[in-house]
Amino acid sequence: MQTVLDFGPVLFSRSSKYYLWLSSKLFSSSSGFSNRSTASQTPREVAKWMGEHAPVFEMNGKDISVLHEPNQFFNTLKDNVSNAKQRIILASLYLGTGAKEKQLVECIHKAVERSAASDQLLNVEILLEHTRGSRGEHNSRTMLLPLIQNFTDVVKVSLYHSPSLRGLLKLLLPERFNETVALTHLKVYLTDDTLIMSGANLSADYFTNRQDRYIEIRNCPQLANYFHGLVSTVRSFSLHLQPDNTTKMSEDFPVHPTKGFDRGKKFKAEAGNRVSEYLQRKKKENMYSYSLRKPSEYCDTWVVPLVQMFPFGIRQDEFVTRKLLSSACQACKLFLASGYFNLTRKYMDIMLKSSADCEILTAHPTVNGFYEAKGVAGGIPHAYTLLACDFYKLIQEYKQTERISVHEYVRDNWTFHAKGLWYYFPNESRPSLTLIGSPNFGHRSVYRDLEAQVAIVTNNQGLCEALHEEKSRLYNSAEYVTEETFMLPEREIPVWVYCVMRLTKNFL
Repeated sequence: MQTVLDFGPVLFSRSSKYYLWLSSKLFSSSSGFSNRSTASQTPREVAKWMGEHAPVFEMNGKDISVLHEPNQFFNTLKDNVSNAKQRIILASLYLGTGAKEKQLVECIHKAVERSAASDQLLNVEILLEHTRGSRGEHNSRTMLLPLIQNFTDVVKVSLYHSPSLRGLLKLLLPERFNETVALTHLKVYLTDDTLIMSGANLSADYFTNRQDRYIEIRNCPQLANYFHGLVSTVRSFSLHLQPDNTTKMSEDFPVHPTKGFDRGKKFKAEAGNRVSEYLQRKKKENMYSYSLRKPSEYCDTWVVPLVQMFPFGIRQDEFVTRKLLSSACQACKLFLASGYFNLTRKYMDIMLKSSADCEILTAHPTVNGFYEAKGVAGGIPHAYTLLACDFYKLIQEYKQTERISVHEYVRDNWTFHAKGLWYYFPNESRPSLTLIGSPNFGHRSVYRDLEAQVAIVTNNQGLCEALHEEKSRLYNSAEYVTEETFMLPEREIPVWVYCVMRLTKNFL
């Protein structure tokens, strides 16, 4: 087995010469990338070209498990936290305030107590979104305050605040709507050297009856260190929660996200530099480790972390996703899921011009998290119906109905939040590649929020079978979408939704 991957240089600033060179190479065709067929590519070769954009971590597929249900995710997360000896690193949109969330906080509390009694150093870092984590009187902050008050030197809680939400906009936008501007959407659940990648948040519905995806990766300290460092880097320019429930910026970060009159330009520049420097440093370390690594039959799987922070000029995930979609040949099969279906125009163009079969899975209005919500939020399921209908019309316009299909997940008393991609190589009955993490493939994910996911590329047949089962379980609960679907009386879209969507599409 060859041990040295030929990684090219990678820079992340949109102002860099490398970015301009890379753009000219990758966007040379009408679909955005050269349409080179993957028919002759092996999983390892795909991991190799992904390595031009991000680090690649080799491991054994036996150390990767697919979880299927929210209760599995909850119980596994609790067990991992309870057994942690070195670190608990959690990044999520928010932490809920119910009984199950209290159980999770109690697990952290006991783990820290146990480590203190045994003189072991347990590091706890938690990163949440400031707007979502501060909503209401009882919120994520108040849930975590006892941990900070009791273990000030051990537990660190940070709240990322977007520099785009400031001034008059911040003053006028009410709760529940201010978080639509931009936020951190990272979902990283790390304990010691075990990582759970998911799109789920830390609240009761995601632990009970909100369907998402969850993959546990064990025994990969290099990958764990990578995500630990990524979360710590974002924490470095976030507001830090204090024992009295106030927040303050770290003294070593010179810019506040909401102060000043430069529209957040200085904050974005400084934060972008920090993330870029971190990613480049980890990239170089990864290349060096490959140069020293000996061939091993143990390694049959490659995990590639992909970061997308467009406001900071970082576009790893976008580049890799677009190249992956555009290079799929006629014999490939793509299965793409998004709980909030709002593909960017570039992603749509690639799919519509591709030759690969593609099946899209999204939420039926009745399993949208905003179904029957009060006020304006109740129109959100209609908004996504409108987006799905528009895309279906494009499929018809491009005469691609035989190649591209749309499915809607339906399950009584459940909601749907799953996202990701399953990639079947030519003539394969099981996927050898998946994307899993926080991105929804929509405008928010690409251009507004802070996102991260991993590409898992594998030759391990057991893991391929597990990924196939995961995909099948989700699609087996779905209904096939036809032209008649959008003509049903219950799918009629209110006029006000049509009007509002012209202004808000890029916020969904």
